[in-house]
Amino acid sequence: MNKTPIIPPSMQTVVAEKGYLPGLRVGDLVFLAGQVGRTVDMKIVVEPKSQFEACFENLRMVLAEAGCTFDDVVDMTTYHVDMDKHWPVFREVKNRVLPHGKFPWTAIGVSALADPAFLLEAKATACVPG
Repeated sequence: MNKTPIIPPSMQTVVAEKGYLPGLRVGDLVFLAGQVGRTVDMKIVVEPKSQFEACFENLRMVLAEAGCTFDDVVDMTTYHVDMDKHWPVFREVKNRVLPHGKFPWTAIGVSALADPAFLLEAKATACVPG
């Protein structure tokens, strides 16, 4: 089985500092690690709406590095801290950024993520077009 690491140039430090791959291609599938709302220099985006936008932008960058877009996603799971508090803002961002009704999606409320400032983590699986 051929496995190809997917690492956008702006995420090289993730591999070196955090020890995981942003994505892994196996055959025609791309498995994306959970992405969070931080900048390329690893600074956490604090404001909720901006954090959600940054999270999806990071997911988009990994997809793009694999030759995919959000239209190629076949499954997504999102993990939410304070889900009930941030749900309306999250939905506004999600509905604006992601294609509507194109893939299965599971949203899970959690008590915490890797850093107390993170409100959202999103992971996905995509199928490479062609």
